[in-house]
Amino acid sequence: MKKYFLTFALVAGAMVGALTVRADDTNAVAAAAAPAAAPAAPALPAASLDQRIAALEAYIGNGDPTATLTKDTNGAFTVASPSTVGVAGPGHNAWMMTSTALVLFMTLPGLALFYGGLVRKKNILSVIAQCFAITGLVTILWVVCGYSFIFADGTDIIAGVLGNLKFKFLEGVNSATNTNYAYWVSHNVFAMFQMMFAIITPALILGAIAERMKFAAILVFVGLWMLVVYFPLAHMVWGINGVMNGVWNAGAKIHAIDFAGGTVVHMSSGWSALVLCLILGKRLGFGKESMPPHSMVMCFIGTAMLWVGWYG
Repeated sequence: MKKYFLTFALVAGAMVGALTVRADDTNAVAAAAAPAAAPAAPALPAASLDQRIAALEAYIGNGDPTATLTKDTNGAFTVASPSTVGVAGPGHNAWMMTSTALVLFMTLPGLALFYGGLVRKKNILSVIAQCFAITGLVTILWVVCGYSFIFADGTDIIAGVLGNLKFKFLEGVNSATNTNYAYWVSHNVFAMFQMMFAIITPALILGAIAERMKFAAILVFVGLWMLVVYFPLAHMVWGINGVMNGVWNAGAKIHAIDFAGGTVVHMSSGWSALVLCLILGKRLGFGKESMPPHSMVMCFIGTAMLWVGWYG
């Protein structure tokens, strides 16, 4: 048995050696037949000391690091870019990731405890499950098309109202910066941060319809609501081509300025919750039986978590 094993090893070694030699020969022939490479473009002169310092100051001030760099008529730089240009800032990314965790903390467990304490004891589990399910559902929608519908540039599906599928399945969303929205924050970190607002917005509606909708019906409603209400409204207010983006779109018809989500998050969820309440009507037994909150202590803890999460 040992002899057979040694024989097999020798044969395998010989075959590998032959394949390696053949590959080397093939590479050598290909290299010989390849045309000569085109001469490299002349190197650009280095940026001046003032320009490099200005780029560093832009990092501190969260500004455009290329503002002081000279360009030709085609918009190309005439000097070599400093190393800070096009690179995400570690401090900016660190705080953005911290803010992402804080905003998620508002939904899980903040909002779940806040609403869970306000409902009757028999419904606390359903409220918590609804918050978890909405988090998962919105995350899937966000990755598939939601982020792209809101923040993709280029030709909109509906001009100024709904973006396109440029970033579908987060294609092209990497660690580089997306200067349409942030000069110093990685594109993927920005997408993750914005996803947390997309998660908490439909979850806010739960408080208005607590104890009055089935679990499956809530998930169907949230899925449709995100596609019909949240994604278009968020693109209109926050998208680079949005018809209501008064910060980055000079051609916006309505110059809204919404940094904290007053329009996209609170007005959309508030008005939607009110309409949904009117459609569903009063809960069974309302006015005939007592419906006290299950736990005001739990409600207080959730409220405090929401308060802390606002720092995000």
